[in-house]
Amino acid sequence: MKRPFYNAIHSLLHDRRHFVSAACIRLGRILPDKAYLKLMFRLEMRKKLDLKDPQTFSEKLQWLKLYYHRPDLVTMVDKLAVKDYVASIIGEEYVIPLLGSWDDPKDIDWERLPRQFVLKTNHDGGNFGIVICKDKEKLDKGKAIKRLSKSLKRNTFILGREWPYKNIPRKVFAEEYMKEAGAEELTDYKFYCFDGKVKMLFIASGRQKGHITFDYFDENFQHLEFIQTHPMADITPEKPANFELMKSLAERLSQGLPHVRVDFYDVDGRVFFGEYTFFTHGGWAEFKPEEYDYKLGSYLKLPAQKIV
Repeated sequence: MKRPFYNAIHSLLHDRRHFVSAACIRLGRILPDKAYLKLMFRLEMRKKLDLKDPQTFSEKLQWLKLYYHRPDLVTMVDKLAVKDYVASIIGEEYVIPLLGSWDDPKDIDWERLPRQFVLKTNHDGGNFGIVICKDKEKLDKGKAIKRLSKSLKRNTFILGREWPYKNIPRKVFAEEYMKEAGAEELTDYKFYCFDGKVKMLFIASGRQKGHITFDYFDENFQHLEFIQTHPMADITPEKPANFELMKSLAERLSQGLPHVRVDFYDVDGRVFFGEYTFFTHGGWAEFKPEEYDYKLGSYLKLPAQKIV
């Protein structure tokens, strides 16, 4: 299969239905969770959501949003609290060092911070709650405070009804600035784990260049020819030197969970934990071809008992 073909499909999908999606999100603020998820799934996936007998990965993620409310998942998605949680399982050497935390961005102790650092809000997703500082003397602190304050007000839960984000005690924190020698950006390695076993991963590249690409691989690092939300890279990423280590750590961190995505960075030969993600793309990003939605769905065994 030709990669340009898949990338062309992606570009067509990327611009679809933005206006309608925004309108449904606004309407969704007054809808109960189940009704909202059915509405958004119909819009984004263009088919009815089956919660009685879900088969696809996308459907099963919606089921987990509604019926798998384990209290410890809140700690796992809290970007600050998860540091201690992960360190207790695989060791502090795999956790990006913490430099400080505050309830309000206005209370950040700038004098305490080194020349380079990263500021984050602990509940937000994507790049909304992140400030990367490469030189403290040149940092616009007022702009940084404004960005972080805006992030703290964002209701991450209401957008995707990903329930673990609902009750996170919101904070701002600073951690060490990580950079790989000779590279413009850090590369994300995102491992899809099912019942403690890695079945797939994807590598995210090109964020700093403004051309994000996702390349998917199976557990043996064989490239998979499908796309979801972003096109494939023109040149397939190489297998990282620490692939087996990251895979092993991901499996240790995912024990006892029906599904979670565990992210890592490989920085100059050292591996660092990134984050846990339970609902990649909200569970409503189309797979092209669709067969991969069913394939991943076959890996995800839903719990016999609901936890609500």
